[in-house]
Amino acid sequence: MARLLRPFARAVTYTRLLHLFIAVVWPSMWLFVQEAWWIWPAAGVALAPAGLVPAMRTVEGMQARLLLTGHRPDSGSADIVVAPSASWSDRGRLVMWLEARLLLGCATSIFAVQLLLSSVDLVSAAFGGDIDSGELLLLDGHAWWHVLLAPVALVTLAVTVVASGRLITALALRLLGPSPAERLAALEERTEQLLERTRIARELHDSIGHALTVAVVQAGAARAAGDPAFTDRALDAIEETARAALEDLERVLGILRESERPVSSRPTLTDADRLLESARASGAKVDVDLTGPLDTVPGPVSREGYRILQESLTNVLRHAGSVPVRVRIVVADGTLTLEIRNPLTADIPGPGRGSGLRGIRERASLLGGHAHTGPDRGDWQVHVELPLG
Repeated sequence: MARLLRPFARAVTYTRLLHLFIAVVWPSMWLFVQEAWWIWPAAGVALAPAGLVPAMRTVEGMQARLLLTGHRPDSGSADIVVAPSASWSDRGRLVMWLEARLLLGCATSIFAVQLLLSSVDLVSAAFGGDIDSGELLLLDGHAWWHVLLAPVALVTLAVTVVASGRLITALALRLLGPSPAERLAALEERTEQLLERTRIARELHDSIGHALTVAVVQAGAARAAGDPAFTDRALDAIEETARAALEDLERVLGILRESERPVSSRPTLTDADRLLESARASGAKVDVDLTGPLDTVPGPVSREGYRILQESLTNVLRHAGSVPVRVRIVVADGTLTLEIRNPLTADIPGPGRGSGLRGIRERASLLGGHAHTGPDRGDWQVHVELPLG
């Protein structure tokens, strides 16, 4: 019983009925001026041109969202579109919606009013009163048992209200919902958002992970050295790395706060010197071989190359410590080649382990390139090739 009565405790049940009544207000006012059967067909014909107006879908969509689904017109719900019609298919569906809403609103309004009047007439007939409306009642005289039929009329009225509300909502989702093109655009936007979240996660992993790794290595080396001068240099390196990490963190948080903020402020390979100096200050012996003009590398490729280099140096410091590192950067033949090599140690990550190595491969794949990470001739190697086109 509680399940049957639950719809009547929801406000949307009554707002749906109101939505149907609104559809027949202006034809009903026309009936007050002139009573004629042709008014309803004429109202249907008059609605057709209105459905061809692009802005009409915005009006109908806002009403439907608020009254049929209970969502605010400015909510992020995509079940019912509030954008203007963008194609003739959208206009055609809107015309069908206007006609269906008028037809269902007319039928529901007349039937609901008649059921309500019939319940009153049944009670009146049981006590010998006059019957004002006989459209739905065929009563012969007055009898006490007529009052027992009043609940039947009320239950039928309740079923009509709930059923018509659900029917008009289903029609709205079908006729005012997004078209295939709009669904595809929404899917693409959602995909872009997920890719952006993944990119930001990689940014934080690379930047903060690098800073923490440098800080741990420097602090451990300073404690082991017991040399005040070395300790001062270690603290300077930690301070510089932490300051750069804070800048990266603030930039990433700025992107999260301001979705339209450009990404041009992200570091590129032309800023790689600070990465190399940070690694050297942490004890790694970094040897760099640069071939080709870095300033000609496109921004997206250069930014991702910077992060790949950063993650590679972080892995060296984390897993190998103070070892010789050979960095080769080549810009030639429409390709950016990055190669980072260091001697193998006992503590090395496997080819498929770690989110950092996976991030390197994902970055390369997104740019149409490829990356190889793993042991190679006694070294641990990260070899990445990124197309410049």
